[in-house]
Amino acid sequence: MEKSEITKINIAEKFSLFSDHWNPRVIGELNGQQVKIARFLGPFEWHHHENEDEFFMVIKGEFELHFRDKVVTLQPGECIIVPRGVEHKPVASEEAQVLMFEPAATLNTGNLPDSERTRKDLERL
Repeated sequence: MEKSEITKINIAEKFSLFSDHWNPRVIGELNGQQVKIARFLGPFEWHHHENEDEFFMVIKGEFELHFRDKVVTLQPGECIIVPRGVEHKPVASEEAQVLMFEPAATLNTGNLPDSERTRKDLERL
């Protein structure tokens, strides 16, 4: 990216552009990583990422991140890093707006590439 292309990102504005759930959008890229946002609602699937760590930060709402041995609840302004290989399942009883940071090659469904929720070509906002 050239310096002339530097622009600020308004996260609330980006969330206003879509309303579907579990469908991440890319809002920025740096060093082979993507900054993604998604709306969570209901349970996702148990999955893991063999080679990628994942960063989740709640912008609005809250969600639970289920692990096989515990559940972590994330509130607005809170974040968590899930290490590669750790099985997890996000669950949002009410809609949550979530920012994620992960390598560009990361599939949202990790080791479940044939899931109906897998998104391979992400929209860029």
